Amino acid sequence: MTTFSDLNLIEPIQTALDAEGYVTPTPIQAQAIPALLQGRDMLGIAQTGTGKTAAFTLPLLQILSTSGRKPMPRSPRALILTPTRELAVQIHESIGNYGKNLKMSRAVVFGGVGQGAQVSSTARGVDFLVATPGRLMDLIEQGHIKLDVLEAFVLDEADRMLDMGFIHAVKRIVAMLPKQRQTLLFSATMPDSVAGLAASLLRDPIRVEVTPAATSAERVQQSVMFVEKEKKRSLLSELLRDQSLVRALVFTRTKHGANRVAEQLAKTGVKADAIHGNKSQGARQKALESFRNGKIRVLVATDIAARGIDIDGISHVINFDLPNEPESYVHRIGRTARAGAEGIAVSFCDAEETGYLRDIEKTIRMPVAVNAAHPFHNEQIATAKHPQKPAARSHNNNGGGNRRPGGRPGQHAAGQGRGPKQGGGQKSFGGNGARRPSGEARA
Repeated sequence: MTTFSDLNLIEPIQTALDAEGYVTPTPIQAQAIPALLQGRDMLGIAQTGTGKTAAFTLPLLQILSTSGRKPMPRSPRALILTPTRELAVQIHESIGNYGKNLKMSRAVVFGGVGQGAQVSSTARGVDFLVATPGRLMDLIEQGHIKLDVLEAFVLDEADRMLDMGFIHAVKRIVAMLPKQRQTLLFSATMPDSVAGLAASLLRDPIRVEVTPAATSAERVQQSVMFVEKEKKRSLLSELLRDQSLVRALVFTRTKHGANRVAEQLAKTGVKADAIHGNKSQGARQKALESFRNGKIRVLVATDIAARGIDIDGISHVINFDLPNEPESYVHRIGRTARAGAEGIAVSFCDAEETGYLRDIEKTIRMPVAVNAAHPFHNEQIATAKHPQKPAARSHNNNGGGNRRPGGRPGQHAAGQGRGPKQGGGQKSFGGNGARRPSGEARA
């Protein structure tokens, strides 16, 4: 079995990993780190929760810290481009954790807040810059950041980046990069648009694929409840009476929908908050922290949070609205069953969403079990969607592939597991609360 000590990481990095209790790398880390230390470009196909942040952060920390070069004014040495503010903040924090024994500078820039502090943090140049495309372009156009001496470029969550409409900004940023650089591209799925972008960016890359594109988390028990649209809120309130829903992430299709659901839950006595693009950065971070520390039990989110939330102990994901893009379903349910835990994903499906459900099942290459063990189940909708299926059915649906959930960066040593453990049986729709066994790293 490969351990981090087998990966030829320098002593300051290995010491930081030892202090965190990290021993065993995840598959993407074990495959990626040796190749990246050799300076190779890489195409990584991996969902969040597989440990990919450490897979690129650890080797880049080593390469940049041992090269003898120093940052130049207003210039980063490594640029990590991410689609969301939340993900940018998390990567920035990870660099600090893994490089705490190295004298490496870092900065993070994103929209939704004033730019003054961000301009100051990048003025003298930094080893690592983590950025979202919009704010980065603003600062470049104002002359605060230059990319002409960049040594490494990481495009993270490439498919999500394109889904969010950042393709033109990404292409403008890439055009500013020096030709001699190390380039890494990560994506959970590989549509033609991402494949084309990868071909234009990467030179003789190593391809690391730890899960088939668009398959769902192995340890997520998935089910669907057919329900009339106007009864979804009542169904959600009914499910939340079950205390085994310890920490639930609820997805809606719209920002206004997220607000309405959160407000309705609060009226019924459930501690909840909403997170979406119209919220200020401060409000979003406050909601995430309240969800992380257990002050609120339910976080209602739009798809902006599908890849931006990296929180241990999310026992349930509930799709209040089915996404109209099947890949988003994969990213949503990937918020649970992290760090070796098991999790539950429940989707509400009304008559207008049956087409979305069919697309999801094609994408994950398996049917989603119908859960009819609830009075709000709509037999007419269910029959229209699954005419040959019995109404009541419950079993564990596992996505295919060799994905190993969790790992930031890898497995803890035995007995070093951290974070809340979730227990208790799930009474309403089957399954157990998420539980992280000892020895697993935080996601």
